[in-house]
Amino acid sequence: MTVIDISASVMQFLLAFVVVAPLLGAVAALLPAPPGLKGKNPDQAVLRHGVTVTGAVLIATIVLAVGFDHDHPATMQATTDISWIPALDVRIHLGIDGISLPLLLLTALLTFLCALYSYFKLPAGPSPKAFVALVLVLESGTLATFAVLDLLLFFLAFEMVLIPMYFLIARWGGGRRQAAAWKFILYTLLGSVVMLLGILLIGLKSGTFDMVALATDNGRGLTTSVQVIAVLAIGLGLAVKTPMWPLHSWLPDAHTAAPTVGSVLLAGVLLKMGTYGFVRILLPIAPDGMRTFAPYLAAFAVVGIVYGSLACLALARTGAKGDLKRLIAYSSVGHMGFVLLGIATMTPTGVNGALFANIAHGLITGLLFFLVGAVKDRYGTADLDSLAGATGAALYGRAPRLGALLAFAAIASLGLPGLAGFWGEMLTLFGAYSPAEGLSRPAFRTFMAIGAFGTLLTAAYMLIVVRRVCMGEHTPHSRLSPDDPAPQAADGPEPSGAAGARPAATTPRLADIQTYEAAAWTPLAALTVLAGLWPAVLLGLTDPAVQKLLAGGKS
Repeated sequence: MTVIDISASVMQFLLAFVVVAPLLGAVAALLPAPPGLKGKNPDQAVLRHGVTVTGAVLIATIVLAVGFDHDHPATMQATTDISWIPALDVRIHLGIDGISLPLLLLTALLTFLCALYSYFKLPAGPSPKAFVALVLVLESGTLATFAVLDLLLFFLAFEMVLIPMYFLIARWGGGRRQAAAWKFILYTLLGSVVMLLGILLIGLKSGTFDMVALATDNGRGLTTSVQVIAVLAIGLGLAVKTPMWPLHSWLPDAHTAAPTVGSVLLAGVLLKMGTYGFVRILLPIAPDGMRTFAPYLAAFAVVGIVYGSLACLALARTGAKGDLKRLIAYSSVGHMGFVLLGIATMTPTGVNGALFANIAHGLITGLLFFLVGAVKDRYGTADLDSLAGATGAALYGRAPRLGALLAFAAIASLGLPGLAGFWGEMLTLFGAYSPAEGLSRPAFRTFMAIGAFGTLLTAAYMLIVVRRVCMGEHTPHSRLSPDDPAPQAADGPEPSGAAGARPAATTPRLADIQTYEAAAWTPLAALTVLAGLWPAVLLGLTDPAVQKLLAGGKS
C-alpha cells in the first residue's frame, strides 16, 4: 500500500536528490549571494539559504515516505545502481527499506529544525557561511550513510560527517572546544581505520561490496574465521561511533563543548550511524561472527547502561558542579546501551526494539539538548548547582512553559509508558529474555536483569534533574545571591542594575519559550507522543525488514 502512487523513476530521483541536494547547497552557501537575495543582512541571507535547502530535503524525504510501498517494507525501493569504479566493482547503489526510511526522516527533520533554530539563534563563532555549509555537508553524509548499499560507499559516507562535526565543535563550541574536537576526531578516525580493514576483508573474500548481495548470501561465502575477524574490525569502528562503553569517553567532552545544534545533531543523528551499521552490515553479512561476539557485545552494553546512569547520578548530586549538557551526554551512553543489547540478542524482537530505541533517542535527546541550550542561554551557565541554587523558584516559577517541556522530555527519556522511550527499552529486554538460538539464555537473562535495573537508575537521575532545575533547591528563602550568575533573557543579558534593584522576596522572570523555539521543538515533542501511543507505525516498517535481514534475505 502506498499513500500516493509515485513512479519508480520519480522515487529514484527523490532519493538521489535527498542525498545530493545538501552537498550542492553547501557549495552554494559558500558562493556570493545574488544581489536580489542578499536582503538587508548577508549573514541572514545565508542562514535563510540553510533553512530553504534543509526544508526542501525534508519535503522530498516526506514525499519519499508517502510514495514508499508500506505493504512491502522489506523490499529495497527507490533503488539506483550505477557502476562507479569498475576496477574495484564499486557501484553507486542507493535504496531504502523499512529500516533506513525512519532514519532518513529523522535526519532530515532534525537538520531542518537545527537550521531553523540557528536562523534566529546562531552560535557565536566565525562566518555564518561556513556554519551553514558544514551543517549541510553533515546532513548529506548522514543521509548517504542510511541510503547507500555498497560497503565502500558506506565507509565514505560514514567518514564524510567527521570533518564537519570537528569544525562545528572546534569553531562554534564553548569552553575546552579544541581538546574536545581533537578527542572526537582521533577516536572516530582510529576506529574507522580498523573498520576499513574489515570492509576490505569482506569484499576480497566474497568478491563483492554489494550489501544486498552479501546480506542475501548471509555469510555462506565467508568462513567463520573471516566473519569473526570482520565483525571484530568493523564492530570496533561502529562501537566508537555508537558509542559503546568503554569507547565512549569522547562523547561527554564533545557534547559539553559543542554548540546547541551540534549537540542535537551529534546525539540525534550521528550516534545512529554506528548502530545502523551493526544492523545493516554485521547481522546479515557475518551472522556466525556476530553470534561469537554477541555475549560480549551484550555485556559491554549493560555495563554502559549502568555506568552511564551512575555517572549521571554523580553529576546530578548537590555540590558536584555537574554540567547539565554533560549529564545528558552520559545518559546517551546508557540509552545506546539498550540499542546494542537489542542488537546482541539477534532476535526480531530485540532488533526491532533497538531500531525503535534509536528513533526514540533521536527525538527525545534532540529535544533535551535544545532545551538545555535554551536554559544555558538564559542563565549563562549549565552548571546544575548554579541552576538549582541560584534561581529562586527555578523554571516552573520563572519560565513555566520551558520548565514543563524540560520535565516532559526528562520523563520521556526515563521511559514512561505512553511515550516513545518506553517501547524500545521494553522490546530489547524482551529480546534478551529469549535470545537467538546458540546464545546462552542464562547469560542474556542476567543481562536483561541488569538492564532493567538500569531503567530504575535512569528514572532516579532524571527525576533529580527535574526536581533541581525545574523546582529549585529546598531552601526556606531561595533567591539570587550576589555570587550567583546573573540570569539572561533569551535575547541577551538583563539591563545593568536590574539585579540590584530586585526585591529579595520576588522571583525574577525569564523569557519563556519564544516563537522560533516553539517551532523548532514542537515537532519533536509531538512525535515523541505519537510514537509512544502508536508504536505500530514504526514497528510496521521495521519488523518485516528485520525478519528478512535475519533470515538471510528470505522474506
